[in-house]
This record gives sequence, structure tokens and C-alpha cells, in this order.
Amino acid sequence: MHQIKKRVVVGLSGGVDSSVAASLLVDQGYEVIGLFMKNWHDESVTLSNECPWEEDSTDAMLVAQKLGIPFQAIDLSEDYKERIVDYMFAEYQAGRTPNPDILCNREIKFDIFLKTALKLKADFVATGHYCQKAEEKFNGEKVYRLLAGADPNKDQSYFLCQLNQEQLSKALFPIGHLQKSEVRKIAASLDLVTAEKKDSQGLCFIGKVRLPDFLQQQLKPKKGKVIVVPESSPLYQAKQVPAGMDPDDYDQQLLEEICQPISYQESDGEMVGEHNGAHYFTIGQRKGLNIGGTGKPLFVISTDTSNNIIYTGMGEEHPGLLRNGLFVPTDDIHWIRPDKALEVGESAEYLARIRYRQPLSKAMLRMKEDGLYVLFENAQRGIASGQFVAWYEENEAIGSGVIA
Repeated sequence: MHQIKKRVVVGLSGGVDSSVAASLLVDQGYEVIGLFMKNWHDESVTLSNECPWEEDSTDAMLVAQKLGIPFQAIDLSEDYKERIVDYMFAEYQAGRTPNPDILCNREIKFDIFLKTALKLKADFVATGHYCQKAEEKFNGEKVYRLLAGADPNKDQSYFLCQLNQEQLSKALFPIGHLQKSEVRKIAASLDLVTAEKKDSQGLCFIGKVRLPDFLQQQLKPKKGKVIVVPESSPLYQAKQVPAGMDPDDYDQQLLEEICQPISYQESDGEMVGEHNGAHYFTIGQRKGLNIGGTGKPLFVISTDTSNNIIYTGMGEEHPGLLRNGLFVPTDDIHWIRPDKALEVGESAEYLARIRYRQPLSKAMLRMKEDGLYVLFENAQRGIASGQFVAWYEENEAIGSGVIA
């Protein structure tokens, strides 16, 4: 009996990764449809007169023609504006640092795009992400596992750390087992127009827009003080993890001291200059302060957007840049593997990262009534509210959360 081919809709972005992903799926015998998502066309905020999405859309179409697969473009810009852009501005205005790429995967590629694909009677959606998926049976239940990509320099599992079991069940990552160099080779051997194309920087799907310029067009500049906080400040005493202490012995107060960000007051330091708007800056940032004469470079250690003040510290070893813990409120905790979710009162040791491409570090997770406390074995630099922490068991992403 002739088996019906499974149908896969591939998000063709006009880049080399998704092009090769589509080609591999064709080779594997799937019925493949290429879909280009147009997510932004507010001409007022592109940085140059070249129109990035038009070029990308054309490249995606040429790839589809070359592979002999049907192609269409869909306009998701309204959803994108509502779910990604508005969220970004709201976060920056509140003094937090959003991660549009993670949101874009959760809200656009694996939600709206996935729903569109299912309307086209697709069995799966596929993307050019460098990550892998495995499925296993645990206690008779099928469980989908999100694994790191085989290329350690390109692993993108962090960007997918908000996906759930349902989304993973429908996802394919055809290039996750390859190195980037192999992907380029395959593209060249197929003579795809995207073979030599540079990897896109800039915002997920917006094209060649640099974030600060984008923000400046939307959030109005307003002058405020830059305060430098001395490293000897008593604020940092409580944040130290007592040496040799077992995290299970921490009481609630100590956990909160270590894991909650410090709130600074103007009186904690002295003014060294002015800035154009606290909402343009993020923790750990060094560029853009333009204040000289301090000897060591200044780093942003905190932003207060309600009073429009930036707090800075001198030198990269400043204690305001380093933290031993972070906190994720209950509503912001997400388990990719719900079967491993911690109950209140439970602890577990995992490997965690707070940004893309950061090496994993050992961390102890403690679940309390109010949320999840994450204590790192080694202090982490530049933990920023609004960013995501993701935790892993070896190379499997287990869960993630938004840092308070």
C-alpha cells in the first residue's frame, strides 16, 4: 500500500539555515511547503534604504523554486507588533531587558505560524534552528526532549526554552545534528542563492535594525543622572553566599538577599555625568555612557526608569555586576519537561545559563511558595531583569523562566 507523505511547512527566512533545512526534508521524503513570514514593514524604522524583508522574501522564493516546493508569504506584522514589539517597549520602559528572540519563537514561529501550518493540513513545522529533538517514553507517556544543537558555537536551544510539549510534538529541526560549516557546504553543493549569505544580526525578523536606534525612534530621550556606586558599598555585604554553607540550610531571608536585585538610592553613590534616558541602557552595558576620566571603565549595574537614573560601577570586577542568584516568580516559570517540575520545598541541581551562547554553569534550583530561587556555584555577571534563565540536564533543556 502506498504510504501518504507527511506534510511539513518550513519557515523559509531567506537565510542559509532554513534553506538547507527545507532541502534535507525534501530528501527525507516529506511533502514540503515553504512559508515566508513578513513580520515588519514599518518603513520609518529601517536603518537604511535597502528593504531587508523584500530581499529575504525573494531569496526564500528562489530557494523554494530551486527545491521545487510550493511557496507563499504570509503577513504576520500585526501579531508581531502586538506580541513582540509592544512587549519590548513596555519592558524597556519598565527598566527591564526583554529577549525578543525567545518570545518570537514562543509567540510567532511556534504559535501563529504553527497554527497557519496546521490550517494547511501540515503534520509538522520545521525551522533552521541549531537544536535537536528526541522523544522517549517515561512511565508509558510520550515525552519530547529539546536537545542542544551539535555545533557548540551555534546551539540555539536557549532561544527555544519557552516551548511546551505540544509545540515540540509538531516541531522538526532538520539541521540540528550538523555543524554550520556542513550546512554552508550543502547549500553550496545545491547552488542555493543563500549559500554565502551572512547570518542575520539584528532583531528577529525585523531585518537590519539595530536595537538602540529602534528604541530611540520610539522612546523619547530625557536627560538624567549617572551615579557611580563605590565597590566598598555596604549594599554588597548581604549578597555574599556564606562559604561552605549547604543551600538547603538557607532561610527565606538569606535566599531573598542573594537572589533579588539590589534597589539603589541616589545617596548610594555620586553623580559623574548625564545620560539621555535610563530605558536605553541594560545591566552590564559599557558602551554609550561616554563618560571619561574615571580611570577604569564604567559599567551599568542598575537602571531606575521611574526616576530616570543609571547606576554604574567602575571596572568589570565591580560587585554590582556580579550576582550569586536570581529569582523567577511562580507565574514566570516554564517547564519544557513538566514531568520534572519541582514541587514547593523541593530542590534540584542543574546547569543553567542566563544568555545565549553563555557556557552552562552549575546551579541549585529551590522551589518556594513565591517562585523559583536559582543559586549559582559561581557568581554570574550582568543578570538582568526581564531576561530568561534556562536550565539543562547535560545537553537537554528542562525549563526556563523570566528573571525578576
